Amino acid sequence: MDGPESTPAPDDAMRPRPLISIVVPCLDEMEVLPETLRRLRRLAQDQDDCAFEFIFVDDGSTDGTLAILRDAAQADARVRAVSFARNFGQQVAVTAGVDIARGDAVVLMDSDLQDPPEVISDMIARWRDGYDVVYGTRRTRGGDDRFKRVSAGGFYKVINWLSEVPIPEDTGDFRLMSRPVVEVLKQMPERHRFLRGMVAWTGFRQIATPYDRPRRHAGTTKYPLAKMLRYAADGILSFSIKPLRLAVALGLITVCLACVGILYALFMRLFTSVWVEGWTALMIAVLFLGGVQLLSLGIIGEYVGRIYSEVQRRPLYVVREMIGGAGATDPARTGPLRSEPSPSDLSPSDPGPDRA
Repeated sequence: MDGPESTPAPDDAMRPRPLISIVVPCLDEMEVLPETLRRLRRLAQDQDDCAFEFIFVDDGSTDGTLAILRDAAQADARVRAVSFARNFGQQVAVTAGVDIARGDAVVLMDSDLQDPPEVISDMIARWRDGYDVVYGTRRTRGGDDRFKRVSAGGFYKVINWLSEVPIPEDTGDFRLMSRPVVEVLKQMPERHRFLRGMVAWTGFRQIATPYDRPRRHAGTTKYPLAKMLRYAADGILSFSIKPLRLAVALGLITVCLACVGILYALFMRLFTSVWVEGWTALMIAVLFLGGVQLLSLGIIGEYVGRIYSEVQRRPLYVVREMIGGAGATDPARTGPLRSEPSPSDLSPSDPGPDRA
């Protein structure tokens, strides 16, 4: 007698491939974009068990960047482009790409190929192992001088000392994030954005993928020293309130030193024949106290300015044009305003997508 008929196992080949969205911010990168596009297409060809979309965000370029993106979107349906009405900054450009990404996982990378697209295959493998964030850590930093390496190391030590959430050292924004992490990021509306800190804050399972960071493929850096300093200040002030506490502590120390000086002067006057004199010491004390007050006011002013910027509730970015993909015709994808999270938005406790 024949046994019960067994149900055939589902064919893995019939299962839908996961969609990987790769977000690439651009600012005057016409020299490097053709090579970036070529290597992304090769990645998609080699990683044929995944589907891909390539989202380029033009952050107010003044060269031929947008023309190259138009041609690429016309030739390749996987290419989508967002063009800003003006320059809003690299972190905002990345945010815009994340806002419209449709993938089961979203990868952030720079357009200058210092974030090698080939490393994305390793990130996808770790994501399939169950990790929600796979961030790249730099074993070597090709093209960076000693000052930049030392200042970057110092920055991470300072921000990890100030922050309550540890941020991995020697990382940039090059990372893969699962859909649940992306949904949490989309619910974080702050204007002064420090994405690597925001991703660390979300929690989830995170792991590093080491890689060697090559020199910029072509063009010039868009992060001069002044912009790097502003970015560092944004990271520290937007991610910690410890500078305010340090200002309070400095004020208390100054008051204690002043009290010691007063007691010393009274003691010398009452119990000895020596009278504490000296305009030099007085001027030093006045200048020191004035410096402490100005420093404290400056720290408070930075936080007040950030509060003012937040309560204005202006759009985080303004989109001039969207090119390619469903986003070019979908009204829900074309507005400059970021939508407020709804109660139905995916929460961190919700199960992630099928990663098979």
